[in-house]
Amino acid sequence: MPQTSSSERFTVHPAKSSSGQRIVIYGTGGIGKSSLSALAPNPLFYDFDRGAGATGVATIGGVETWTDLRDALHSRIVRDYATLVIDTATKVQELAQAHTFATVRHEKGNLVTSVEGYGYGKGYQHVYDTFLTLLSDLDEHARAGRNVVLVCHSVTDTAPNPEGEDYKRYEPDLQQPPKQGRLRDRIKNWCDHLLFINYDVAVNKGKAVGAGTRTIYPTEMPTYWAKSRKLRDPIPFPEGSRDLWAALFEGGAR
Repeated sequence: MPQTSSSERFTVHPAKSSSGQRIVIYGTGGIGKSSLSALAPNPLFYDFDRGAGATGVATIGGVETWTDLRDALHSRIVRDYATLVIDTATKVQELAQAHTFATVRHEKGNLVTSVEGYGYGKGYQHVYDTFLTLLSDLDEHARAGRNVVLVCHSVTDTAPNPEGEDYKRYEPDLQQPPKQGRLRDRIKNWCDHLLFINYDVAVNKGKAVGAGTRTIYPTEMPTYWAKSRKLRDPIPFPEGSRDLWAALFEGGAR
């Protein structure tokens, strides 16, 4: 009986342009992360920080726990929306922690009430593993053609510099322990676009001067994390501007 060549087990899938984009938007509180996300194509908000209340977009109710969130992401009701917005991933990390404490026991068999309760570094890895299941859910939506947006608060952290003195930079406010369980790094690697929003500020004689205008940064600099598979140049963000979404979905690379 003839045997099938091992090469016949593989198939070629035509190139697809319909995959959704995985986007992380971060910045300081009140800078407009939620209002920017509300301008994305046909969004549905998982509004944990109540940031979408004044934007007039659809929000999904009844999501209070980690299990609620994952169940809602698997619900049929999300299929009518083009963009799923989780506001904020910083808050969702707290749900992941609570779920971990309730379901993952200490190696001695008891439940714990804090990340440190598992022993040095182990709790961060457990929370990391829990959070990865959410990224898997979001990947399914992206493959189905929906955009997914994670909104994060920002935090300043020290960047190690092998060529000189360490320095401060803005990064998303997610756990980043010294060794295992570095969720911040994982999110950066996972997303297609990591976008930093900041106020336009100049320094004059040691004092910060600005007019309240904002800019979206898609390319990394020493003072902040950012990346994009498509965008290159900073994008001004005046109130109500859809320029970011036009650049991502309608126009070419900027």
